[in-house]
Amino acid sequence: MRAMLTGAAIGVVMGAVAVGVTAVAWPDTKQDRRLATYQQLDLFTDVLARAKADYVEEIDEVEAIEAAIDGMLGSLDPHSAYLSPEDFDRMQVSTSGEYGGLGIEVTQEDGFVKVVTPMDDTPASRAGIEPGDLLTAINGQPIVGLNLDDAVRGMRGAPGTDLTVTVLREGTDPFDVVLTREVIQPKSVTWRAEEDDIAYFRISTFNERTTILLEEALEAAREEIGARPKGLILDLRNNGGGLLDQAITVSDLFLSGGEVVSTIGRRDGDVARYNARNGEEFRNVPIIVLINEGSASASEIVAGALQDRDRATVLGMTSFGKGSVQTVIPLGAERGAIRLTTARYYTPAGRSIQATGIEPDLEVANARLSEEDLAKIRRYTEIDLPNSLGNEDGTERVLPHVPEDMPPEGYEGEDYQLERALELLRAERVLASGDIRAG
Repeated sequence: MRAMLTGAAIGVVMGAVAVGVTAVAWPDTKQDRRLATYQQLDLFTDVLARAKADYVEEIDEVEAIEAAIDGMLGSLDPHSAYLSPEDFDRMQVSTSGEYGGLGIEVTQEDGFVKVVTPMDDTPASRAGIEPGDLLTAINGQPIVGLNLDDAVRGMRGAPGTDLTVTVLREGTDPFDVVLTREVIQPKSVTWRAEEDDIAYFRISTFNERTTILLEEALEAAREEIGARPKGLILDLRNNGGGLLDQAITVSDLFLSGGEVVSTIGRRDGDVARYNARNGEEFRNVPIIVLINEGSASASEIVAGALQDRDRATVLGMTSFGKGSVQTVIPLGAERGAIRLTTARYYTPAGRSIQATGIEPDLEVANARLSEEDLAKIRRYTEIDLPNSLGNEDGTERVLPHVPEDMPPEGYEGEDYQLERALELLRAERVLASGDIRAG
């Protein structure tokens, strides 16, 4: 089993609440800026004192200050946030791979809690919760406008306990779903053998066990199919990302030397490059990577690395576009931590995909779309999040359009993108280098 690579920062895909702040015209000199900062801190103290004295009900000063800190960080970008000691503990449990909850990844959009993806084989997925669903209440209590961490806190709890979530889904009336919490041990990697000796691997998230589980799946595939399968499919659709070091080690499994990803921070010298080691799994076996709008962060690192290094053909729809790295900075046992965006990452070709996403080599949609459909669909990508960072190269995301390849009229299959990937591998139209044959 390969030794794990350690990244310089930990990238975690989580939503953050963006709170507007009053614009201030900051003076030019350092001394004037320092004075203005003290004035703003004095203003904050005055506002807190007045709220404490005159608000209609007694306020919790600790909670109010935590909310102010979170609002300040959320005004920077949608992925920076304050983590209370309890939230910090929960985050560590989540990335380690076990907690009591529903198995659902969410973010926030326009005050709503929006489903990014339900994890495979969890209460949420079995109950039919879908990506894009808006959750508006928990046990009858509205969560619209609620801090995202508070909303997630309401979903988690002791295994075996029930809760009711109210779901708003496009084209339907709001409806309630009763869910029973379970111990969520996200099996972040699953695999199966398809016909014609093609191995299909699904990675649902990047937690501390992802690379280990993928290595086990690759070994199982080798034992069942043999050392030379006809092709591999790496499914990263609706994978919201996770740990940076896991994205690096997953990419490393399919590369032999060379760069996987680089990160560049704010200061000169804040540059880190991560390289693969020699040797790779299933060398010269063709690979197709599946992505869609829900593939974010760590998923985009893997797809971008294998695409730029000509190791895989990327098929699907343009990814989410989260090209930033968050570092979790502990503040002390009783003070929690902050999750702070500290760098942007770049694919081996030097591309920043912040706000733009990874564009597939083969654009294939999973549903038929018309121009009228596009006008009705609400976009949900990185660039649509409040206070999101732009692309520093000035590159813009491809505008919504009718996809090049869609299911035919009357299509009754379950997964058109996967079917197209299997067709290409069976027809030997994808080379091991990731190039596409004409045909």
